[in-house]
Amino acid sequence: MTAIRLACSVNSYHWGKHGLDSKAAQFAATNPDVTIDANQPYAELWMGTHPSGPSRVFGTDTELAAVIDENPDAALGASVSQRYDGKLPFLFKVLSIEKALSIQAHPDKQLAKLLHTERPNVYKDGNHKPEMSIALTDFIAMSGFRPLDQISGFLDTYPEFRALTANSAAEFQRAAATGNDQERRAALKQLFSELMNARPEDVQLQLDTLLARVRGEYAELDVSEPALVQRLSAEYPGDVGVFCVFMLNVLKLQPGDAFYMGPNDPHAYVFGDCVECMATSDNVVRAGLTPKLRDVPVLVDMLTYDYGLPAHKLLQPRVDGAHAIYDPPIDEFTVVRSHVAVGQSAALPALQGPQIVLVAEGQGQLVAGDETLPLSPGLVYFVCPGTQCMLTATDGALVTYTAHCL
Repeated sequence: MTAIRLACSVNSYHWGKHGLDSKAAQFAATNPDVTIDANQPYAELWMGTHPSGPSRVFGTDTELAAVIDENPDAALGASVSQRYDGKLPFLFKVLSIEKALSIQAHPDKQLAKLLHTERPNVYKDGNHKPEMSIALTDFIAMSGFRPLDQISGFLDTYPEFRALTANSAAEFQRAAATGNDQERRAALKQLFSELMNARPEDVQLQLDTLLARVRGEYAELDVSEPALVQRLSAEYPGDVGVFCVFMLNVLKLQPGDAFYMGPNDPHAYVFGDCVECMATSDNVVRAGLTPKLRDVPVLVDMLTYDYGLPAHKLLQPRVDGAHAIYDPPIDEFTVVRSHVAVGQSAALPALQGPQIVLVAEGQGQLVAGDETLPLSPGLVYFVCPGTQCMLTATDGALVTYTAHCL
C-alpha cells in the first residue's frame, strides 16, 4: 500500500459559493458520483476520517478510516499511530466562502473535553481544533483582536459602536492608554462581552443608524470598515457580529498567504477560497454572523484576549525549492504547497507519517513507490508512510497542497 485515491465529501452550508464558482465544488466534481447544481451552495470539501464527512477509497464504499483501522501502524506510521490512538490526527479541507461564516473560536483540549461531557449534542468530540488556512484566491478574514488604540479610536469615530458598549467604553479607553497588560485584557474582555450581549433591538437601532451613514458603492474586495459593515449587514441583517469589524483584525490575503488560529482565538472568514487544515475535530463556539446556535457566555469566557497588529496572525512558510512549508506551532499537522513548473519534477520525501495530497492546479503525474497516478485539479490521494513520491508537471504549472503529520 503506497497511495490511495480518495473520494471526498462536499457539503452545502448556506455560506458557500454557488455551483462551479466554488473551488470545493470544482474539486468534488472530479468524482463522477457527484453532480454539481449551479443553484446550490458548496461550502467545504472534507479530506480525512471525521465521521461528519468521511473520505472513501475512490470507486468503493470503503471509508479511509476503515483502511487505517485495519493496520494503523502501516497506514499512519508507528509513531503517529501510538501518539494518536491509531487515528488520523488532522482534517484537511477546501473552503469556498460567499457569505461570512460566524464569529467563532475553538476550545483548547481541556475546555473541549468539558464541553463534550456537558453538552455532547452540541460539542461532538473532546478534541481541540487549532487550524491554519492558506488562501487559494483573494481572501478576506477577521482574526484576533486589533491593537487597542485602533479599537479606542473606533469608539470615538463610530458613536453607534460606543452606544452598544456605553458601560465599558471609558474604562477600556483608560486601560488602553495607561493600563498594564492584565488591565488591558480585562478591559477588552468587558468591552467585547458588553457588545456581544447587547439587546437585539439596540443592535438593530444602532446598525440602522450606522448603515445610513456609511452606505455607498464598494468593491468586492474592499476591506474598509464602512465596506465591511455594509457587506456583513446585507448578509446577516441586524446581527451584532457586524460590529466585530471594529474589534477584530481584518486580513486581506493573496493566494499562498496563510494564517494560524490557535485555541481560544476569535476569527471569522468573510470571502474567498482556501485550503484549511486542523486537528480532527468539529468543535466550534459561535457568537455572531450565524443562524446556528450561539454560545456567547462560553465564547466570551474562553478567549485569551491577545491583541496586536494583523501581521502577527500571518504564518510565513519556509521555502525549500519547489515547496513552501507551512508549519504551525502544533504537532498534528504541517502543510506543504508545491509549485512545479511545466516539464519539471519535484520530490516529496518519504515521511514516517501519513500524507494527504490535493491537486489545486495543472496536470501531471504522481509517482508513488512503483505506482504512477494521474494529477489534475481536485484529485486527492492518501499517501502511506515511507512512500517516496515524485510530482511531475506535464500541462501547465502544477500546484499541490499536502497535509502531513510526522
